[in-house]
Amino acid sequence: MKSAYELAMERLEAKSPGIRLTDEQKERIAAIEARCKADIAAKELLLQDEMAKARATGDASELAQLQRQLSDEIQRLGEKRDREKESVRTQS
Repeated sequence: MKSAYELAMERLEAKSPGIRLTDEQKERIAAIEARCKADIAAKELLLQDEMAKARATGDASELAQLQRQLSDEIQRLGEKRDREKESVRTQS
């Protein structure tokens, strides 16, 4: 007997069949993910040092600005990653 989840997944697959990716596309998507994670980690390291300095001096406005900058950078890099992955998925 199938679970409700399995039945729902079958219906979803019937409505819109999933995209089958080639091994090359999977590798390219994995590379995009890895690069994005590395870029985010580098940005976090850079800004974490600056945030630590702002905390040490008690500069709350500078700290808030750096946190906002980090959040914006993470969002920007995530959007770029998603665009690149979608581009790879749509290529034949």
